[in-house]
Amino acid sequence: MDQNDEQAKLSNPQKIITSLVAGACAGAVAKTTIAPFDRAKINFQVRVGKFSYRRCFQFLRESYVKEGFLSWYRGNSANLVRVIPSAAINFTAHEQWKRVLGTDEKQKTPGRRFISGSLAGVTSATITYPLDLARARMAVTSKAMYSNLFALFVCILRTEGVTALYRGVLISLIGVLPYSGCVYFTYESLKHIRTDYNTQRPINKTERMLCGAIAGLVGQTASYPFDVVRRRLQTAAVIRPDEATLGALATARKIVREEGIRRGLYKGVTMNWLKGPISVGVSFMTFDTLLRLFRESSLFT
Repeated sequence: MDQNDEQAKLSNPQKIITSLVAGACAGAVAKTTIAPFDRAKINFQVRVGKFSYRRCFQFLRESYVKEGFLSWYRGNSANLVRVIPSAAINFTAHEQWKRVLGTDEKQKTPGRRFISGSLAGVTSATITYPLDLARARMAVTSKAMYSNLFALFVCILRTEGVTALYRGVLISLIGVLPYSGCVYFTYESLKHIRTDYNTQRPINKTERMLCGAIAGLVGQTASYPFDVVRRRLQTAAVIRPDEATLGALATARKIVREEGIRRGLYKGVTMNWLKGPISVGVSFMTFDTLLRLFRESSLFT
């Protein structure tokens, strides 16, 4: 039976539940896959110095020698605590925004694909931002400073206050708009192009991963400068105390003035060109596969 026929039988609450579970699994699988490169990227983003793959792998090697294999995944627990609900909310919000905006109705696309994707990103980012900040802090500090996620939140609340949990949230939301919009727009558009090209054969897992990888590359490139500024704001209190009071625009100007646009705002972007497509491709492939599996399951039919 066609997937659309199966989905037509489901109530909206059932669609929400299946989207939440599939999205959570997709986020966990994708982020764990690229966690070591993610930690290396954040360390280069928040410090002055030219990025290179050689220095990236040198950082990973030194981390392994000093703290062992698990050091590559330092901050990943905070990352997963953030990513699992974030991905679940993101994918589910996208499904719901598509329904509200009528995105899948051909006469209303492709513009609404971008809008529904952007709104999905804003929805999830707003809800899970404190966890994103925690992940960035843990990635650039040693275990002696923050022993675990709970200790990190307690320390921030005691020394910096509640508002510190949302430091950088505005620039984050501004960055999410083009990123999430571009990713979903590109992915959905590529799937439609593939379906129109060959209507006889369903899209397979490899094709979904490829569409997701291309979407990830487009989204990462469009939003990367916002990501750099966001990381600087999130980690200023522990890495650059003199920048702790700077806002997003002041931080961006300082980066451009001291490091330039390419070596400052786009520092580490080549790492994202490696891990971004892998992460997004794995995420979309996992989500679509699990979503179809869940919605065709006897539990929901």
